[in-house]
Amino acid sequence: MAPPLWGYAPVKVSLEAGFASFAEHWRPKVAAELNGQELKLVKIQGTFPWHSHADAEEMFLVHRGRMRVEFETQVVELGPGELVVVPRGVVHRTAADEEAEVLIFEPAETRNTGDLEDPVFTAPNGVKI
Repeated sequence: MAPPLWGYAPVKVSLEAGFASFAEHWRPKVAAELNGQELKLVKIQGTFPWHSHADAEEMFLVHRGRMRVEFETQVVELGPGELVVVPRGVVHRTAADEEAEVLIFEPAETRNTGDLEDPVFTAPNGVKI
C-alpha cells in the first residue's frame, strides 16, 4: 500500500457551477485531469465540422439537453445520462439542434477538431473552468 499523500487537497467539481461559468459553444473547458486524461465541459449547438482523431478515443456524455454524434454510416442520438465512445481514427461530427451541455473524456492536449484546423471551431487546449 502506498503511503498517504499528506497535504493533498482533493478538488471537488460542481458540474452546475462549471457549466454556468461560460456561455460560448464549442469551446471545451477542462474540469478535471486524471491519468493523462482530461474531463472537459462543453456547450454545443449547431453542427461541428467532420474530423477524426488519429491517436485518441473520445467519450461524449450528455449532462443536459440532446445531441447526436454523426458517423459516415450512422447517427447516434444521445440524451441526458447517455454516452458514446468514438474510436480513434473514425471520422465523425457532433451536433445539437438546441443547446446541450456535454462532458468529454479524452487524452490531455487532444485538439477538439482533431486533424482539422478550423478558424471558427478549433479551440485552445488546456483552458480550465
